[in-house]
Amino acid sequence: MPDGRTAGSARAFELLEPLVRAATVRVHAPPDGYETPGTGPTWGSGFFIAPGWVLTCAHVVGEGGAAVRLAGREVGITFFSGGGGGPRGSGGDGATGTVTGRVECVLPERLDERRPGRRALWDLPDLALVRVLAPVTHACVWLTDRARPRLDDAAYFGCTEELGFREITGRTTRLRGIAAGGAAIRLGDDDEIEAGMSGGPVVDLARGEVVGVVKARRSGTGGGLAVSVAQLRTLPMAPTGQTGLYRRVMQAHDLYHYDRHLSDLDSRRTWTDVHDELPGGDGDPYGGRGRLTPGERTTLCGLLAELPPPGSSEAVRELAEQARGEEPDTTLPAPLSWRDGLGLLHDPPGAGGEAAAMLRYATAVSVADHREPPAPGADEELWDWVRATAERLWRPLRRELGERHERGLAERERRRRAAAGREAHGPARRRAGLPPGPSVLLEAWAHGWEDVYDWRVSVLAGPARPDRVTPVAAGVRATLAALPDALRAPLAEGFRRCDTHEAAALLEVAVAPELFGLAVDEWTVSGATPVGVQRPVVFRSGGGTVPSDRWARVQAGPLLDQRADCLRGRPRSPSPGWLAGLLDNTVPVLCRAPDAEPTLGALHSAREAGYGVVFCRRPPPDPGASCAPFHRGLREELAEAGRGAVLPQRLQALRQRAYGADPDAYWAAGLALVWDDPARALPEDEPLRGDL
Repeated sequence: MPDGRTAGSARAFELLEPLVRAATVRVHAPPDGYETPGTGPTWGSGFFIAPGWVLTCAHVVGEGGAAVRLAGREVGITFFSGGGGGPRGSGGDGATGTVTGRVECVLPERLDERRPGRRALWDLPDLALVRVLAPVTHACVWLTDRARPRLDDAAYFGCTEELGFREITGRTTRLRGIAAGGAAIRLGDDDEIEAGMSGGPVVDLARGEVVGVVKARRSGTGGGLAVSVAQLRTLPMAPTGQTGLYRRVMQAHDLYHYDRHLSDLDSRRTWTDVHDELPGGDGDPYGGRGRLTPGERTTLCGLLAELPPPGSSEAVRELAEQARGEEPDTTLPAPLSWRDGLGLLHDPPGAGGEAAAMLRYATAVSVADHREPPAPGADEELWDWVRATAERLWRPLRRELGERHERGLAERERRRRAAAGREAHGPARRRAGLPPGPSVLLEAWAHGWEDVYDWRVSVLAGPARPDRVTPVAAGVRATLAALPDALRAPLAEGFRRCDTHEAAALLEVAVAPELFGLAVDEWTVSGATPVGVQRPVVFRSGGGTVPSDRWARVQAGPLLDQRADCLRGRPRSPSPGWLAGLLDNTVPVLCRAPDAEPTLGALHSAREAGYGVVFCRRPPPDPGASCAPFHRGLREELAEAGRGAVLPQRLQALRQRAYGADPDAYWAAGLALVWDDPARALPEDEPLRGDL
C-alpha cells in the first residue's frame, strides 16, 4: 500500500541528497596530535551554512565535559564527500578531512549557567555556531528565507554508524507542526532518528531549502524535534555601528551561492541548478510570471548581499510592508538582513504574485539610505537587474517600478541635502536628543492584591506614527523576582526590531508609580552588561496630561532642580498646587523609595501638576545615609545637560560610568528618569488577565 509520499518528493530527495551530504559534517573531540584525526567517538552532526561556518546544536558541542564552557570551546569537524557538489579533489564516500573549529556562540546565551543534566532536554533554541580555524573548500547548504516552515515532505541528514562504519545519511519524513512559538519543528515518525544525527540539517523537499536543525528524537512515540534555522536571528546583536554575526554569516552564505551560480569553472550541480529541476511544487497561478526563477532569486540575494546591511529591523519590515501591500506577520522573528525581507514577501495578497512584490522591494532597497556608502555601483547594479528582470513581466509593473525608482532617488537626494544643511548650519556639535524612531515598551500591571503581575512587550513606532503599536509578547501572573527571566527573550526580540546601526533603541517602562523602583536598568538581556548601560531606560506613568508648553520648556532648558519629597533631609509630601506653581523649566527630584508614602504622594502630585520629566531613585543600601551627595550630583548633572532633551542619554552615560567603577558616578546608583513624552503615546488598553 502506498504511504502517501509522492513520486515528486522522492525525486527531490534524489536531487538534493548529494548537495546536503556534501555540506554535512561530523562533530567530535578536537584533534590532539596523538591519534588519527577524527577517530574518536561521534558527538553529533553539523553542516556548513557559509564558508568557514558550521551550524550544529549546543548540546552536540557540549558533549564530553559538563564543566567545560561552551563558547570558545574547540571541537573537531570531519567533512565527507557527497558526490556531486562535494569538495574539490574528493573521491568516494569516505571522510576527506578533519579540521578544528571553535564555538563562536551558543543559543540561548545563558546555557553555560543553566546547562541541563545528563540526558535532559537542552533549552531552545539549542544552537551553536562554530568557526572553522583553517581554510576549507567545502559545499554549503541553502538556508530558507522564511521565518516559519511549510508543513510538507522533508528529509533530515546526519552522521550514522548503522552498518558498522561512519557515513552521512539522509532519511525522509514529513514536517508535522511547530512548537515553542515556532522555535521548534515536529518531525514525523517515518524513520528512526539516530543519536549521531543531532545537529544535522532538515531539508524542505518541495522547495529545496534547509529549514531546521535536528535536535532530539521522541522516546516511545517516534519522530523527533528540530530547531528552526530562523532562530539564528536571535544571535547577540552587535555593538552600535558594527555588523552583527548573523548578518555577516548570512552575507557570506548568499555570496557563496551567488558566486557558484555565476561560475563557469566546473560543471557540478549547484543548489540553484537543482532548484530549477525540482518537481512542480505549489505551481504558479500567473503562468511562470508570479515567482522569480531560482537563478533570479539567487542573483537577487547576491546583489542584496553586496550592499551594506540594513540600518534596523524596522527599516526592513517597513519596505516589505510597502512591497507586500499589507503588514507582515508581527509574531515572526525580526528580519535583520535584506534577505530576511524577501522571506516576508511569499504569498502576498492581490495581483502580481511574489515576483512583483520582490521586485518592488528590491527597487526600494536600491534607493535606500544605507548605514555606510555601498561599494561603487552596487545599488545601480541592483536597479539594473530589477529593470532587466521586469522585462519578462507585465508592462504596467515595469512602468510602476521605474516611477518608484525615480521617486526614491528624488526622496533620497532630498534627505541627503537636508542632512547636509543641518550639519552645515546646525548648532556646533550640540548633542542631539532621542532619535525619533521606534522604541520598546514594557508594561506591567499589578494583579489585584496578589504579588504577581501581567506584562506586555510592544514596539512603539515613534512620534512619526504615534498610533502604531506592534505587539511582541505578553504574559500573566509573574512574580517580581521572576520578571527578569520572563522578559529576557521578549525584550531581546524588541531590541532586535528597534536598534539601528547608529543608536540602541529607547526602553520605556510603563508601570504604576509604586513600581518606579523596579531595577530594570540592572537586568541583563544580552550578554552580561546591564540593559541600562547598553541603552537609555526611562519610566512612564501615563494617566496624566503633560502640557505641551511645560514639556517644550523643559526640553529647551535651562533646567532647575527642585527637591520634591524632602526638605533639608526630612520627608515631605508636596501638594499638586505647590508643584504646579513652580517655573515651567523645573525638574522635580525625589530621593526616597518610590513606594514610600511621601515619595509616592509626590509622584502622583507631579503627574497631576503636569510634569513629564521627574527624577527618582531606589533606596540606597544604607538607609541612614545622607541624600545630600545625590542632590548635589544631580544638580551638577542638570546644569551640564542644559536641556531636558538629552537627559535619557546622559543618564545612560552615568550608568556606564558607574558600571565602569567610576567613584564620581556612585551617587547615581538606582537613579531613574520618568519621561512622559506626549509625542510617544501609550496604548490605552490593558491585556487580558489570567485565570482568577
